[in-house]
Amino acid sequence: MTNRLRTPIEEEEEEQQLVVEEKPVKEIADNYLFKYFNKKFTADAATRALPFLLFMALLGMIYIANRNFAEKNIRDIDKIGKQVNELSWQYKSAKARLAFKSTLTEVIKKADTLGLKQPVAPPQVLTAEEDKDEH
Repeated sequence: MTNRLRTPIEEEEEEQQLVVEEKPVKEIADNYLFKYFNKKFTADAATRALPFLLFMALLGMIYIANRNFAEKNIRDIDKIGKQVNELSWQYKSAKARLAFKSTLTEVIKKADTLGLKQPVAPPQVLTAEEDKDEH
């Protein structure tokens, strides 16, 4: 066995001698469409169109942001509408409870727990007499 570092193996020499074949460059077709785009879209035209493209991108971003903002507002309006309905139901049920508790029979029941009773005699009218001597 020989030292491989000092004397290369014959196979390795053959691999080093392989020649890489280069592929021929494709020629550009000479059709009407290619000629049209080649004349219209040059580096100078692209540079001139860059501010307009940036402006259009800005408008697109503003459009997207506005739509998201509007959708968020719609969701908030729906949520607040649901809260209003719930508060309306609470108000109506509280009003019904108050109407029930202010009926005569319920008031009498509450007054009995305090030791008050309904009077049997009709109420008396109090009148104040005016002095006529003031002249």
